Amino acid sequence: MLIKPEESCLIVIDMQDRLVPAMQAPARTIKNARILIKAAKRLDVPVLVTEQYSKGLGPTVAEVAKQTDGVPVLEKMHFSCMKDEDFAGRFRSLDRKQAVIAGMEAHICVLQTAVNLMEEGYQIFVVTDATSSRTAESEKACLDRLGAAGAGIVTTEMVVFEWLGKAGTPEFRELIALVK
Repeated sequence: MLIKPEESCLIVIDMQDRLVPAMQAPARTIKNARILIKAAKRLDVPVLVTEQYSKGLGPTVAEVAKQTDGVPVLEKMHFSCMKDEDFAGRFRSLDRKQAVIAGMEAHICVLQTAVNLMEEGYQIFVVTDATSSRTAESEKACLDRLGAAGAGIVTTEMVVFEWLGKAGTPEFRELIALVK
C-alpha cells in the first residue's frame, strides 16, 4: 500500500537533547526528521511530536524544534505514545488511517507505539533513516519485528515521493530540493 497524504499523519518520537547524542547516526536521523516535517507541513499532513520525560531527557533538539512551529509537542511518560491519553486523543481526532513514524529509540518507544497502532488497525510506516537506537542490533531487531508484523519499513525519500504522487507540481519543485 502507498502512503497517502490525505490518509496519513507524521509522528516524530522523542528526538531530545539528552537522548540524541547516544543514538546511532544522530545527524542522519535529525536531517531526515526535518525533511519529513517540512514535507508534511507543505502537503498538509498533520504532525505530532513527543517528548519522553523532558525534565530528564531535555527538550526536542533545536534542529528539529525549529521545524515544529504550529505543531503540537506532547509530553509523555509511557513508552508507547498510544498509552498517553493526550497523545491518543489527539491522534484519533485526526481521523487518519496511516501513521508515518520516525524517532527514538526504535526498539522502545517507536516499537511500542507502532505495535499499539497496528493493534488498533492503523497502517504503520516506520522511516528507517529517521529512526534510531543506541545500538545497531536494537534498531535492526525493531525494524525486523515491525516488518514481520506488517508495518511498512520505508525511507524518507519513499515517504516524500509517495506523499507527492507526481512530478511537475509546485509542491514537487519545492520538496525535491530537500531530498537532493
